[in-house]
Amino acid sequence: MIKVLDISLYDAGLHSAVQEVIGQCEATMPKESKCVSATGAHGLVTAFKEPEFKSVLNSFHWNLPDGMPGVWVGRLKGAKQMDRCYGPDFFKLVFQHSANTSIKHFLCGGKEGVADELKTAVGRKFSNVNVVGTFCPPFREMSDDEFKTLAETINRSGANIVWIGLSTPKQERFARRLAQFTNVNFIVTVGAAFDFHTDRVAQAPSWMQNMSLEWLFRLAAEPKRLYKRYLEIVPLFIILNLKEVFSPVKQSTQV
Repeated sequence: MIKVLDISLYDAGLHSAVQEVIGQCEATMPKESKCVSATGAHGLVTAFKEPEFKSVLNSFHWNLPDGMPGVWVGRLKGAKQMDRCYGPDFFKLVFQHSANTSIKHFLCGGKEGVADELKTAVGRKFSNVNVVGTFCPPFREMSDDEFKTLAETINRSGANIVWIGLSTPKQERFARRLAQFTNVNFIVTVGAAFDFHTDRVAQAPSWMQNMSLEWLFRLAAEPKRLYKRYLEIVPLFIILNLKEVFSPVKQSTQV
C-alpha cells in the first residue's frame, strides 16, 4: 500500500486486485464482508476535508486508485508498479473472470430499475449469469433496521460480492454500514460503473482516461451536475499534494 493524502491506496495493480478478489471468494475462504472502494481524487479530497469520511476509507480492506492523479502521486512516492484500478474496469474484469465459477454477485445501487438492467447487461456483455439479487436504495438515509433487512436478503442469496453503485461519499458510508450485518466476502463500491455498463452514460475514450482527462469528458457531458465538483476537486487535489511533497516535515508514505 502507498499513502496519498493520508489514505492507503492499493499499489499492486488492477489484474492483481482482480485475481486476489476471485481467490478470496473460494468456498474455503471465510466470509468477512471486506469493504473495497474505487477511490479517485474526489474521494481523496473529500476525506481530507471530512475526518469522519477519512476514517471510513481507512477502515476499508482496500482503496483502489480509481483515477490517474492518485496513481501518478503513488508512483512519485515509490510505488513503481502501481496502475489505475478504474472502478468500471475492475467490475468488468471480476465479472468476466468469475463467469464460469460458483462466485455469486449482488447488485445494489442506481435509480429504480438500473440494477435489474445491469443484471441483464452482465449476462449479455460478460457471459456472467451469477447475479443472485438486486436492490435500489432510497434517496433518503436508511435506518439500521432497513440495513438489517437488506443484509438478510443478501445473506440468504448466498452472494460472495456485493457491488455498490452510488456516488462518493454516499456509497462508502453505505458499504461500511451494510458490512456490519452481511455475511459475504466483499462489498465493493464502484461509482458510475452501473450507469456505464448499462450504457446509460457514455464513458470517456481510453486516451482521455490515460491522460487523466476523464473529468473533462464527464464535465462536458453533465456540466450542471459536475461543474462545482471539478472546479474545486481538480485544483485542490494538485495543491494538497504539492504541499505534502514540499513540506519540510516528511511523513512516512509506505505502510
